[in-house]
Amino acid sequence: MGVRNWISGCSVWRVRWGGVSAALGRRAAAGLLAVVVVAAGTGCDALSDRGSDSRPPTSAKATNPPPGLPAAFTAGQRLNWSACPAPSAAQGGGDAPGGDWECATMKAPLDYRRPGRRAIDVALIRKRATGPERKRIGSLVLNFGGPGVSGVMGLPEFAGDYASLGQRYDLVSFDPRGVGGTIPVNCGEKAYEGSDVCEKHSGRLLPYVGTAQTARDLDLMRYLLGDQKLNYFGVSYGTELGGVYAHLFPKNVGRLVLEAPVDPTQNLLQENISQVKAVQSAFDRFARHCADAYDDCPTGSDPEQADQRVIELLDKLNKTSAATGGDEKLDGDLAAHAISNYLDLGKEGWGPLVKALREVMEQGTGSKLMKKAYDHAPGARALPRAGTAAHSELTGGNGTSALVAITCADSNLRPGYTRAEQWIKETEAASPVFGEAWSLGVYLCYDWPFHGERATPDVSADGAPAILVVANTGDPTTPYAGAGHMVSELGEKVGVLLTVRAEGHGSYPQNQCAGRTVDTYLLDGTLPARDTTCS
Repeated sequence: MGVRNWISGCSVWRVRWGGVSAALGRRAAAGLLAVVVVAAGTGCDALSDRGSDSRPPTSAKATNPPPGLPAAFTAGQRLNWSACPAPSAAQGGGDAPGGDWECATMKAPLDYRRPGRRAIDVALIRKRATGPERKRIGSLVLNFGGPGVSGVMGLPEFAGDYASLGQRYDLVSFDPRGVGGTIPVNCGEKAYEGSDVCEKHSGRLLPYVGTAQTARDLDLMRYLLGDQKLNYFGVSYGTELGGVYAHLFPKNVGRLVLEAPVDPTQNLLQENISQVKAVQSAFDRFARHCADAYDDCPTGSDPEQADQRVIELLDKLNKTSAATGGDEKLDGDLAAHAISNYLDLGKEGWGPLVKALREVMEQGTGSKLMKKAYDHAPGARALPRAGTAAHSELTGGNGTSALVAITCADSNLRPGYTRAEQWIKETEAASPVFGEAWSLGVYLCYDWPFHGERATPDVSADGAPAILVVANTGDPTTPYAGAGHMVSELGEKVGVLLTVRAEGHGSYPQNQCAGRTVDTYLLDGTLPARDTTCS
């Protein structure tokens, strides 16, 4: 999250609702994995995974299994790690990640309230600690955001960012429920086709893909990895998952880092409006820089002129889309999200954004904006944004379907038509440049076939040890004010805020001060003083 990270901006899907297009998420839906029946008391053979681990296991063994589960999931289950296969279509396809990576499948209850009925497969990936075994701390589980992002795909891509941590931790990630290799929801053959298609293909799964269920998977994962406590690094939406875990299992919290945190006090509408305001502010800062640094700045000499020029550009593109050198053309909605994605890169994205705007304004082509309309550079994380229903998607995977399904499983916000129209007006009024493109997020769960869990996530974690929350003051995706709310909601003496005076969505490891502070905490257990600020 993003915040429900349809407002966490990176990758973008094209969407349609009643003939109106907007930005959605990333990647096409894929086939549904079968749900496996497991009776309470099933033996370990029934839950065993294919493959074997050729290297000796670590000596760590947890003694605190998740309560209330049949023994088949805990004492009767062992993670059998083996060479990773090529990613499935639901994960996005491509080549296997290589010899440093191991994959396994964890069995978990489909419904934790009735754990003896059915089991699901949870896809895991890891890279073992590269340093001496005697210095190994345990496993560090990572979630890169979303919802809808495959950790099995993401960890090999982003592992270089965590190389210092990977010397003493096994780096571990996974596909959350509904995503990729873990009961992937299917909302269309080649693209997201709407809630009715989701219900048709994945109706029996949709009530069970919410964040609270995935947090329970995390605790089972922790136990099977051999860790008495969960060490975890969550980015954007991953901070919501981490916060919910801390709420459910405060005594099992180890060293938790929540970077670019969502605001747990806001519902979907409030989050959408907060984000579009933050994107507008980030654009204003970019426009001032552009005017100061370039004699021929494409956005003009001040932010007010920049707003007018870009509004005119977006209107023009919505009337006549621009060629991109590919099969798809650039319209105003895609251009708005591409600009936001450049802003998510921080100041490193400002120069490329100038070039992208020059191209479309002066040459009438949108190839540079289109490159950022659907995805980010690796350092910015792949965090999707959603609207309502996908029109077309550039790459494989079921990220769009998963994003909508997880968001709507979590949120109970179901606006009627009249209220939705009012919310659209409020969103449009929040930003002259981006409000229109963001406004269709109001319809995200408009006709979802199941009730959501609650308006806002509960992250109160009384009894947990201190948790490090890291936030940029210029974050255009998860606004800085939400970090203070996350710290407060975690509870007195639990949340510790590290403020980073920087642009962009996320700061680790790019900001050296933030990188050192986070590493010191995760490697040595030493927290920064409260209210520490990095520049």
